[in-house]
Amino acid sequence: MPPKFKRHLNDDDVTGSVKSERRNLLEDDSDEEEDFFLRGPSGPRFGPRNDKIKHVQNQVDEVIDVMQENITKVIERGERLDDLQDQSESLSDNAAAFSSRSKQLRRQMWWRGCKMKASVALVAVVLSLVIIILIVVRYRI
Repeated sequence: MPPKFKRHLNDDDVTGSVKSERRNLLEDDSDEEEDFFLRGPSGPRFGPRNDKIKHVQNQVDEVIDVMQENITKVIERGERLDDLQDQSESLSDNAAAFSSRSKQLRRQMWWRGCKMKASVALVAVVLSLVIIILIVVRYRI
């Protein structure tokens, strides 16, 4: 029977669970009396059951590995979301600063335009007064 859960490994992933590594170390260093407690009875009448238990234990180990991967991915996603939130707050602050600076610049340009119009109007009034005064002085004589 193929495993129900497949695991996609990257180069950065750690293979195998910590529990299965500990179990393997204990099984390698143990004698026959300890084997009984680690592996269970392994006589002819217990063989198929032991295989089922190992199969189920392998599936449990696979599920544990997948869940550890998922937890790691969720943590990484949370960190990326925090970075994204910081960037969006920075962008919002910059947008507010840009908005206030653009309003200030708009006011400055409006006043500059008003000053320019007023100076042109003043020059026009002075020129028209000069022309009127010259005409009045010329016909008065």
